[in-house]
Amino acid sequence: MARNRPSGRSNRYVFLNAPFDAGYQPLFEALVFVVMDCGFVPRCALENSDGGEVRLDKLVSLIRECDHGIHDISCTELDRKNRLPRFNMPFELGLFLGAKRFGKGRKRCLILDRERYRFQKFLSDIAGQDPRSHDDDPPKLIAAVRDWLAEAIRPVTVPGGREIYAKHRRFKQNYPRLCRASKLDQTRFNFNDYCQLISVWLQELPAVS
Repeated sequence: MARNRPSGRSNRYVFLNAPFDAGYQPLFEALVFVVMDCGFVPRCALENSDGGEVRLDKLVSLIRECDHGIHDISCTELDRKNRLPRFNMPFELGLFLGAKRFGKGRKRCLILDRERYRFQKFLSDIAGQDPRSHDDDPPKLIAAVRDWLAEAIRPVTVPGGREIYAKHRRFKQNYPRLCRASKLDQTRFNFNDYCQLISVWLQELPAVS
């Protein structure tokens, strides 16, 4: 299927604000896949491991370069060790909303949560933003992200969420082969490598059964 990609580099960049831990990994992998399958470029703090760069500066730079931002605020549970919640995702959401409010660019924002109105219990200041729910379910996350990204494409030429999820499952089945071909360790997740493997697989998709 032909893709009508957004014009301009920043119009293709999508800032991903989501947990990077093992428990969220299946959702994060699905998130990266649907962004790329819709013709956009995922960006997040994992793409640059420069220890000499201040993390806040890295986040500000990424947000400045991205016209689109996807923010998953579903992981708010207390840390088992420290018994404290994680504020990184709400903090980065605040940075993005500030850039949207006070910046000159046209930024779009999608907020995800486990349940649609759960945010009212811990982040009521974003009332009116209409977060989408995914129930910790990759197919639902893919459908929500696909529908939101499709709004930036005219005419809409991306497949539906169900088809993208089916492709994501086929990609995961081919993931070990792709890692072997690229001499990568499939047990170690690397954001840049993962994006590259998705790109390679999507390009060869017509030959994939």
